[in-house]
Amino acid sequence: MAERYSSFQSGSLSWFLQRITAAFLVVVLAFHFFLLHFVNHASEVTFAGTTARMEQWGYMLTMVLFLLTATFHGVNGVYAALLNQGLTGGKKTAVKGLLAIAGLALAGQGTYLALVMAGVM
Repeated sequence: MAERYSSFQSGSLSWFLQRITAAFLVVVLAFHFFLLHFVNHASEVTFAGTTARMEQWGYMLTMVLFLLTATFHGVNGVYAALLNQGLTGGKKTAVKGLLAIAGLALAGQGTYLALVMAGVM
């Protein structure tokens, strides 16, 4: 029988955070779809409506947490997948740095946009 291999060691911090962020994302994604696809249909979603929703602190905070969690979950998952494919040495270090920079840039830009949409900046 084939041996199971994973870059995540069961019980490690990366393993734990990947599962916690997945659970959070399932709940917030359900909220997001319900609100923007069932309560407000796609044709009714406008820039003005988005701005109005983002001006509500609870909604804005939820969306920023959604962004940060999804960014971490995605970057961590891509990194783990590359490790599973055998990435090692200098390439591993370079990819880790590149993914960290890309994740921080995405999180920073998204947070900035959320603050602008909320009228904070």
